[in-house]
Amino acid sequence: MTRKRRIPPSPLPQRDGVDPVRVRLPPEDSWATVREYLVDRLSGAGDGVVEQMMDDGLFVGVDGESVAGLAYEPGMFVWFHRELPVEVPVPFAVDVVYRDEHIVVADKPHFLATTPRGSHVVETALARLRRELGIPELGAAHRLDRLTAGLVLFTVRPGERGAYQALFREKQVRKEYEAVASYDPGLVLPTTVRSRILKERGVMAAQQVPGEVNAVSRVELEEERADGLARYRLVPSTGQTHQLRVHMNALGVPILGDPLYPVVNDPVPDGDFRRPLQLVARALEFTDPVTGAEHRFRSGRVLEAWSSYGEWATAR
Repeated sequence: MTRKRRIPPSPLPQRDGVDPVRVRLPPEDSWATVREYLVDRLSGAGDGVVEQMMDDGLFVGVDGESVAGLAYEPGMFVWFHRELPVEVPVPFAVDVVYRDEHIVVADKPHFLATTPRGSHVVETALARLRRELGIPELGAAHRLDRLTAGLVLFTVRPGERGAYQALFREKQVRKEYEAVASYDPGLVLPTTVRSRILKERGVMAAQQVPGEVNAVSRVELEEERADGLARYRLVPSTGQTHQLRVHMNALGVPILGDPLYPVVNDPVPDGDFRRPLQLVARALEFTDPVTGAEHRFRSGRVLEAWSSYGEWATAR
């Protein structure tokens, strides 16, 4: 049996809470030099960009030295810092609900991505918490949609991350959400929605399609108001992309502020923090796989359409 090669630690430090990019050279040796491979692999960076970075010594090997003049070596690791995109700061704090030597539980605001992805890199909960708490090894055990607020679990020690990620993978975390949507007196609640959800790469909205069920959500009515709004308690037992948003839309009560369901609108532009999606990950409950402690956490985020609908609806 071939032993898996251990990934060496990065010779480059983080920048603004963001890890350097790691590239492993593939086993085939179709390239004579590391330079040739990286120019080929990273061609999307633009004409001459990779060559200039090479000349500036910005690609390094495990020893921290430039790989610009090295011959190609299958399996070699190379690190570099990518140029970070210009990001509009999200003007809301990430609140720490709980912290110990193993985990950090954060209450994420709307509009802030959980982890670096696409055009959201520095302005993410993970990068912020690494900087603010001084924990460069901090990692996310799961993710929450950028437009959804609420509780996210992070791990402090890289060696323990897998144990916490397994809790979510094996459905051992009880998650509870809260949403504001219109009230439909004809909708019989509580109910459990079961469907198959498909999210295609490059397509903004997910779809319900025929086939084996992969998404299950319990929907309960918590409170209704005379103005036609209602507060709902949502308890998913699976974790498909946009699952709760899709299921609420399927019931005929799409979540207020949703730019995708029932109609796909233009993406919310960066810097537009009006009318956030009225969905919050309200509670997390699990048995700590490392300490055995029983944890239950609640988000303090307020859904503005419920507390002050007029201000939320007319925000400019």
